[in-house]
Amino acid sequence: MKTLLVIDVQNDFIPGGSLSVPNGDKIVPVINSIKDTFDLIVATQDWHPKEHSSFAVNHDGKSDFDRIEWRGNMQTLWPEHCVQGSVGAELHPELDTTKYEAIFRKGTDKAIDSYSAFYDNNHLKATGLTGYLKEKGATQLYFCGLASDICVYFSICDAVKEGFDCYFIEDASKPLDVEAFEAIKSKMLAMGVRIITSESLYY
Repeated sequence: MKTLLVIDVQNDFIPGGSLSVPNGDKIVPVINSIKDTFDLIVATQDWHPKEHSSFAVNHDGKSDFDRIEWRGNMQTLWPEHCVQGSVGAELHPELDTTKYEAIFRKGTDKAIDSYSAFYDNNHLKATGLTGYLKEKGATQLYFCGLASDICVYFSICDAVKEGFDCYFIEDASKPLDVEAFEAIKSKMLAMGVRIITSESLYY
């Protein structure tokens, strides 16, 4: 089953949001245009409590984008974003979600960040997405969304480990750090991920 995973296309990651990805809004029409080429579409949302440990404001003396050691990992401290129930946490209003069968929320535990759609950053808590996809008979996963170098990338890493055949739709995604993402693309290719454009889905 050909499955599209739409990762975190939320207002706070769009230009004007609290943690905006450059040109993040440009991917919305691309994602809308490819939806009918898939058998199953699933979206994810960052869904943080206001006290989330990844927010710089919750660490005395720390600033946005500082890095600290947290629970055995290096943690980037982010601007407050995608707070549960906020407008910033909502999916972009122009995203056509009519064919989306499920939305998986992540980052709900205030004590640990969760970039991947499948697990928290310490792999202690699963979202249940693996089981859902396997129950649906999904084998080929196509990834798009925000941001390519963080949540999309970590989701792909876990999907590969879970045995899925993975594709990354580059023009339906945008990175937070364009330069860093060039090295990440090389890592994807080394994992066997195929990097494609939306146009190739029609052939």
